[in-house]
This record gives sequence, structure tokens and C-alpha cells, in this order.
Amino acid sequence: MPAKSRPPVSAYIRTLNEARMIGDVVRAALQVADEVVVIDSGSTDGTIELAQNAGARVIDHEWLGNGHQKRLAEDACAHDWLLDLDADEIVSPELAAEITGLFAGGAPPHKIYRTMLALVPPVGKPWRDFGLQVRHKLYDRRIVRAPAHKAWDQFEIPDGVAVGRLKEPILHHAFTGAAQFMGKLNRNSTVRAEALPLKSRPYLALRIVVGFPFYFAKKYLLQRYFRGGVYGFALASMSAYGRWLRDVKMWERARRLGRAPSQKEADQ
Repeated sequence: MPAKSRPPVSAYIRTLNEARMIGDVVRAALQVADEVVVIDSGSTDGTIELAQNAGARVIDHEWLGNGHQKRLAEDACAHDWLLDLDADEIVSPELAAEITGLFAGGAPPHKIYRTMLALVPPVGKPWRDFGLQVRHKLYDRRIVRAPAHKAWDQFEIPDGVAVGRLKEPILHHAFTGAAQFMGKLNRNSTVRAEALPLKSRPYLALRIVVGFPFYFAKKYLLQRYFRGGVYGFALASMSAYGRWLRDVKMWERARRLGRAPSQKEADQ
């Protein structure tokens, strides 16, 4: 889309060695965003050059944590309306047209929009009608901001703020195969086990013993991963393991501290 026809939206992306897709992600975002801002934290694989060549403005900044890094991106954007993208998330032409339509008559009717993530597995077709993840990636920063948190980067909807819904999902190329997926789950479980409020050891022990089948059922049944056949079963199992692993790592953290968390910590 020509620049003059794009809505007043800034897309932002956090990167660290994301050469695999960053060029495609930036170009897809520029279908609808007036600018794309990339906050890079030390890439050495050509990510910066690829992003710049695709049309992004790149800012180099050390990694401060998931939410903190988003705050940096929000502050760097020229527009108040923001589109939050990861470096493996593609804005389809249909979604770009839908977002453009929101701004056709001026400011959109809502200040926050629900934007679903549709997994694009490395084998098979995109999961457009099952396994969708709920996100709120199109929003007005004057109403809400990313949390200033090391591990958590999803904001809570403010009281009294109505949320709009986008029909078309963002296409999420989350991983290249089982090995990379397990690596991401392992890294994420470490960050969250260390940064989130500490739970009591008895509570964590209970989750370690009985939690895995519930984590699996949530993915496989409630989120309908069974629609993905054998691969859906495998991904539900791996996802459940990643969530279970977070409990184990937090239990280890509690053991290292040698005490149960304070009531204040437990209530957070």
C-alpha cells in the first residue's frame, strides 16, 4: 500500500537474531502500518540489515525483558495507534484490509482490538479455525501500555474499556520444527519461573504431580488441537510439557531460597 494511503498506525517488533523471517514480517506489516519500528537487542545474523532493507526503522537497545522491551518500542513509535508484532508473525492482505477499513472514517470505534493468532505449522496448512490464541495487538497507547515487567508482556484490559474484534488472524510461523519449539518452551519456562511471583512449594509440588494431564487437556480438547491430527497431539503434548517444566523450575527456585514465599509474594 502506498505510504499516503496507510492508516496512522505504527507497527513494532522486538528482535534478536530473527533473520529467518524479519524481512517478510516487515514487508507484510507495511501493507497497513505507516511505519515499522524494530527494537533489536544485539543481532549478529543480519537481522538489522534485512529489517532496514525491508523498510523498517531499527533501534539498537540492550535486552531489558519482555515487557520492558515493548515499552521501549511504544515510546519510539511516531503514532499512538500501535500494532504489536513478533518477528514470526505475518499480517495477511486480508487483515491489512480489515485494519485499513477501521480507519476509513477517522479514528476506530474502539481503542483496543482483539487480534487472534493462527498457527502456521512447519508441516500442513495454517490452523485458521482451531488452536487460535487470543491477543490484543492493535491498540491506542494513550489508553493502555505494555506492562513494565521482565517476563510478562501482555497488558490487562482497563476497566470500562470496550474491546473490538478483528475477524482475520495474524499468521504465526512460531517454529521450524519440534527441536526449535522445545527450545523456545525451555527458554520461556526459565524466564517465567524466575520472574513471576513465587508460589509455595506444596502448591508447586501438587502441580508437578497432577498438572501435566490438565495442561494437555487444555490444549488438546479446549483449544481443539485434536483438529491437527497426529501433529496436533504432538504439539499439545510438547506445550503441556513446557508449562509443566515452568512449575518444576519454580519449585527449584523455591528450594534454592529455602523458604516459602511471603504472603505479599503469594498474593501478587
